[in-house]
Amino acid sequence: MKDQLAEAYNLLIDKLEGWFNIIVTNIPNLILAILVLFAAYFVSKYVNKYVSKLMARRVEQNSITNMVGRISAVVVVLAGLFLALGILNLSKTLTSLLAGAGVAGLAIGLALQGTLSNTFAGVVLSFRKKIQIGHWVETNGFSGEVMDINLKDFTLKEADNNIVVIPNKKILENPLKNYTLTTKMRVFLECGVGYESDLEQVEQLTKETICNTFDQIEKPEDVEFYYTEYGGSSINYLCRFWIDAENALEKLRAKSTAIIEIKKAYDKADINIPFPIRTLQFDNKLSFEAQDLEKQFSDN
Repeated sequence: MKDQLAEAYNLLIDKLEGWFNIIVTNIPNLILAILVLFAAYFVSKYVNKYVSKLMARRVEQNSITNMVGRISAVVVVLAGLFLALGILNLSKTLTSLLAGAGVAGLAIGLALQGTLSNTFAGVVLSFRKKIQIGHWVETNGFSGEVMDINLKDFTLKEADNNIVVIPNKKILENPLKNYTLTTKMRVFLECGVGYESDLEQVEQLTKETICNTFDQIEKPEDVEFYYTEYGGSSINYLCRFWIDAENALEKLRAKSTAIIEIKKAYDKADINIPFPIRTLQFDNKLSFEAQDLEKQFSDN
């Protein structure tokens, strides 16, 4: 029994001596690895600030700049960690870490597929110059001013001051109309005049009224005017003209102003804008005399 204990004791001492010799031998590598980790940590802070400032020149969203800066810092720290493990001759540990990171990344990607798709869509949207905060856009059945573009969603403020939050993925997958990219918008105005009206006078008066109302229209000939149909109670026309506008609200204001001014001009010129008239015709002759009524009821 004593011999077995002595043998075990000697094996333990040999093992400890071997570990001590390995530690003493690798102290320079250990110190160098620690220095590499500290250097990677401080460099990552510098890289984070530099990348964030660089991104802020191209992207307005703070969430995007912060995310890219942090990713850059994490990459630097991971590079320092792998370098430190290589200095310590822990290549097998490094391989195990890479394999584990790959498996974990796959599992996380499958579990957060929807969230990650919105995140990547937000990154893509932040780099698109044709979609910026403050633009007036129409997408997914909603129209309004772009208030925010972050890593999760796309925020619009409609004309009625309601806030609409749309996932970034839907913005990329569906068409988007941006009114702010063009400085001009076309206004469509439909109306009708009575059959007794002088159609040439109506056309000329309408063009002159639109031209005098909006400064950006230089001459009446720039206003498009077309008669479209013989209506039930009026001859209808379509009037089109361009205005300087960048959102739908300015277009609505311009259309409202045009309607008011056209109504005033028509009233001065005694031009009638008829409302729908329905005529009811009775072919049978009704009698309201007492004898006829008695006869009708008696027959029934």
